[in-house]
Amino acid sequence: MGKKKIADKGADGSAKKASQSVPKKRGKRAARKIEEGRIYINSSYNNTVLTVTDENGDVIAWSSAGSMGFAGPKKATPFAASKVVAGIVEKLSKNGPNKIHIYASGIGPGRDGAIRSLVASGFELLSIKDITPIAHNGPRPRKQRRN
Repeated sequence: MGKKKIADKGADGSAKKASQSVPKKRGKRAARKIEEGRIYINSSYNNTVLTVTDENGDVIAWSSAGSMGFAGPKKATPFAASKVVAGIVEKLSKNGPNKIHIYASGIGPGRDGAIRSLVASGFELLSIKDITPIAHNGPRPRKQRRN
């Protein structure tokens, strides 16, 4: 018991099979020029990840020290972070943002190296904000030990 093929008759009386519908065209979205954007730096003890978004939060480009070819403890170095920034700048050279807000998160060693490289790469820096999560009070402590 397969599918039944239904023939639709058009206005001119010609029969057209329903299975022969026109496929939707899928392609790359037209590249648009972005003036202002945000760069999120997530730096941990193990890696440094940069994400570039527009004002709405839509991701334009991203890169990490691991994807640039660094392995092991070398991923968390400031040198690796500067190479990640160089890769991001190359991706954004055509239509990426020129004015940026930087949001840094984490306490890894690649954080400062990434910020310095971004400033030196020719972007117009609008703001730098630290969004590292800080615990306020935290969980309840353990009970007192009795002697």
